[in-house]
Amino acid sequence: MGLELDGSIPKKTCSECGCEIQERFESYIHVCERCINKKEE
Repeated sequence: MGLELDGSIPKKTCSECGCEIQERFESYIHVCERCINKKEE
């Protein structure tokens, strides 16, 4: 009943800010959404 994501999504560390990423999109991206959004601004 806990988190469905647990175990199914590999955890990574963001190469920009160092936070933990839960992958939901392309696996070659090692950057969290916050940093991606900053780059696009």
